Amino acid sequence: MTDAGIATPAAASHERIWRRFTRAQRLTRFAVYLAVVAAIVMAAQTIEVIPEFLADAPEQVVDLVSRMWPIDFAHYPDAIHAALMETIHIATLGTLLALVLALPVGVLAANNLVPSLPLNLLAKLILVSSRSVNSLVWALLFVGIFGPGALAGTLAIAFRSIGFVGKLFGEALDEAQRGPIEALTAAGAPWLSRLSFGYWPQVRPAFWSIALFRWDINVRESAVLGLVGAGGIGMVLDSALNLFQWNRVAMVLLAIFAVVIAAEIVVTQVRRRVI
Repeated sequence: MTDAGIATPAAASHERIWRRFTRAQRLTRFAVYLAVVAAIVMAAQTIEVIPEFLADAPEQVVDLVSRMWPIDFAHYPDAIHAALMETIHIATLGTLLALVLALPVGVLAANNLVPSLPLNLLAKLILVSSRSVNSLVWALLFVGIFGPGALAGTLAIAFRSIGFVGKLFGEALDEAQRGPIEALTAAGAPWLSRLSFGYWPQVRPAFWSIALFRWDINVRESAVLGLVGAGGIGMVLDSALNLFQWNRVAMVLLAIFAVVIAAEIVVTQVRRRVI
């Protein structure tokens, strides 16, 4: 007789071995890793890195930094300050215009608020179209229409921001809790009242976060729009680069860095007080 507490060879052969992933999952992970490695290899071949230029890069960086020193601080009052203020105005007006244009599109993109598939698809098409075009490309288009200047930069910032603001605002509306909405609906509240008293109190913190975050991004993006003639400090930077005035280039870069840091501080403080 075999002792009941001792496993027989037949029983031991049927022991189940625990594995974290199934065979299909392991094959899938291997296929993903292989695809990532293949993509990296193909990208490296497409870039065509020249070893001689790569080896010479540290020396070129040292040479460029030496050309930028000393920084031409005297150039700031004459040419940089006005362009820097124009950059901030472009970012601010562009963000405000984007909010006005993006909020209706975000409402149309929310399935629970506007249960119409054609309107939802149209709104999402507008949002995707806005995000798919870079701000520099928008700036080139508006420079061709309105000519060089701050107007083209403001419109470029606005049209670029519609997709960002509208998408996040629409997602915030989709994630709103149904309880208050159902209560208003049961009380016979019209659509606009449900939006004002049911949805808006829930998405208001998200809206202010989106608006402030987008303004912070637009301050950075508007700093380079002048490279294509859309106004702002980028035009001063482009002029200094074309004339090889590296000490003035350093002053422009330092001014842009200071404005970006100041915008980050402002956004942080406003979020703490408003949200």
